[in-house]
Amino acid sequence: MASTTPPTHRAGFAIGDESAAKRVVDVLTEIFFDDQAAIAAFERPDGRWDVSVHFADPPDQALLRELVTNAANAEAAGGMVFDTVEARDWVKASLEDLVPVPAGRFVVHGQHDRDRVAPNKLGIEIEAALAFGTGHHGTTRGCLLLLDHVLKAWRPRRVLDLGTGTGVLAIAAAKALHQRILATDIDPLSVAVARENARANRTGHLVQAVRATGFSAPQFAMAAPFDLVLANILANPLRQLATPMARHLAPSALVILSGLLTHQAAGVIAAYRDRGLVPVRHLRIDGWSSLLLRHVK
Repeated sequence: MASTTPPTHRAGFAIGDESAAKRVVDVLTEIFFDDQAAIAAFERPDGRWDVSVHFADPPDQALLRELVTNAANAEAAGGMVFDTVEARDWVKASLEDLVPVPAGRFVVHGQHDRDRVAPNKLGIEIEAALAFGTGHHGTTRGCLLLLDHVLKAWRPRRVLDLGTGTGVLAIAAAKALHQRILATDIDPLSVAVARENARANRTGHLVQAVRATGFSAPQFAMAAPFDLVLANILANPLRQLATPMARHLAPSALVILSGLLTHQAAGVIAAYRDRGLVPVRHLRIDGWSSLLLRHVK
């Protein structure tokens, strides 16, 4: 039977560094409205960045190349590839690829695999359409493994999921601890998605998802000091957050950090060591690092 879902038109290219990728994304976001294009940028294990733009209608290729040239360089624009993605085929392929992912006691899965979660596991249901943060990325799985390790021997009272994204880590903590978790993100869409996922996983009454930049929201002052912080973001923001995070930690608090490539781990560890946090464990999965640190000041 023919698909009734219209295709999307995609433009993709690689670019050399984070600042250039951010400039391009900022420019494209200003030019195109939300209903015209969906823009994403992801860091690769080799340090380069992939930028993809999905359009409902065929884009003006010359205009896109000009915008990327002005925001970055001609090399990135020249390497731009245009293709068409059948939406239904993409979703079907995603569902086939996204098999349940175990991480200690946790299993991240889609709705189609709900019945495959063992009774002694804690299932976290995230749909394939929200692919980043489903547990299939090495950073999310590393955080879940470290969270499982921590909770085997300790029960933190005040938990923060900083940069919650789809809410996977907050939902995991809420299911394991049966207590309220503060989940924050700078992106209002991520906050809405995290709330919806928490409700779908029957933890909506436990996960308090709010929009916040860094530690600026009033909820931090009310909830701190934190016994456990989960932060799966990127290396540069993690380094910048070291000082404000340390100020919001309880004595002997634990911090789980990820979103950093393995070669970036040493710099992040150094930034947090200067603020009184020492490394306890270091997981490396698919070229990404996940760190467990303890507050000793």
